[in-house]
Amino acid sequence: MDLTVFIVDDDPAVRDALGLLLGVRGYRTAVFASGEALLQAWRPEWAGCLLIDIRMSGMDGLELQQRLGQLGNRIPIVIVTGHGDVTLARAAFKAQALDFLEKPFDDAKLVAAIDEAFSSEARQRRQTRAREDHRTQLRELTPREREVMELVVLGRHNREIAPALGISVRTVEVHKARLMAKLGVGNVADLVRIALQEE
Repeated sequence: MDLTVFIVDDDPAVRDALGLLLGVRGYRTAVFASGEALLQAWRPEWAGCLLIDIRMSGMDGLELQQRLGQLGNRIPIVIVTGHGDVTLARAAFKAQALDFLEKPFDDAKLVAAIDEAFSSEARQRRQTRAREDHRTQLRELTPREREVMELVVLGRHNREIAPALGISVRTVEVHKARLMAKLGVGNVADLVRIALQEE
């Protein structure tokens, strides 16, 4: 998947400078002159990093961050400001910004923040994929395997599960082995983790 740096800044000189700086370093970029312009173009399948100026005419960066959150945005956000404003920085971090950079940029810090955002995005997508895989695997369990799993996850031993389900201990062991094989887990801790992800 192609990762893009989405630059949102109402200053054309800053947009051009950022686009050039990042383009030379091999990053794909998309530039927007306002928060409103970004929202009009917004696609849920976008991936990469949002580089948002905090002070813009019209919708400011914090409001844009909030609106993106309402749209279910999962792309990491790096907030940019020309004002060393601690209150704004705190508000940005509270709204889940990954980093907060002051203009004029230190190029190395900017690139490090974008690389961290890309790593965070890739990690998040891997976790989402793993959750989806586990949901698919859970759907493949038989009703009896589901019952056994639910009791195993509650910490019950085979000897307790057997009478609870009206089956033999040996049958519990067979169901448990099958469900763990289907889910690709080797221990109860991993089974609990998968079960918790489903909630």
